Amino acid sequence: MDSSAISSEMPPGLEYLIHIDHILIHQQFEFVEAILGFETANKYKIQNQLGQKVYYAVEESNFFTRNCCGDSRSFSMRILDNSGHEVILLNRPLRCSSCFCPCCLQKIEVQAPPGVTIGYVVQTWHPCLPTFTVQNEKNQAVLKIAGPCITCSFGGNIDFEIMSLDEKIVIGRISKHWSGFLKELLTDVDSFGIQFPLDLDVKMKAVMLGACFLIDFMFFETGRGQRPKL
Repeated sequence: MDSSAISSEMPPGLEYLIHIDHILIHQQFEFVEAILGFETANKYKIQNQLGQKVYYAVEESNFFTRNCCGDSRSFSMRILDNSGHEVILLNRPLRCSSCFCPCCLQKIEVQAPPGVTIGYVVQTWHPCLPTFTVQNEKNQAVLKIAGPCITCSFGGNIDFEIMSLDEKIVIGRISKHWSGFLKELLTDVDSFGIQFPLDLDVKMKAVMLGACFLIDFMFFETGRGQRPKL
């Protein structure tokens, strides 16, 4: 395949992902949320391993949804490059978060550019482990993601392994980084790292961003009236 064919298949704005195998995501501290207790729209910096900002993400949801539905809320997450151009759009519908409802599990859709679906991350039912299937735009399974039975930590990272479909090979991980006891206890400001093979399809690298945000909301985001999920 020649270079012109490759560029024609590349969603605009994702070129930078070709050359990296590690992404850092840092949620921004919201003063109003910390002081008044109202859930505000989340904002994130997305950086490379050197700490250079490559994208930033902004949640779109309404006040009622955030403060009544908490971490189960539906939202759109707009991911923009350093020039302010929107390159990725994530859509999460409102769904039941109970493991006893296997007919209505969590899901996030990834579009790049906005309006063009490139993949999905779909929760798969398991009695005790958080598990997900990563799908391409045709709803075909490509990868699996599995987390630990207990998604809380006192002093260490929490890893969700990215695996081949047969679950025999671990190709990467999504890690929730420990931020320190007081920060973990008093805020829901989280930091994550995503590792994947350098030669992973660039669309799947973008879908991993969707997986990270879905994991954040499902297991580490604080809803109204809840204590942070250590």
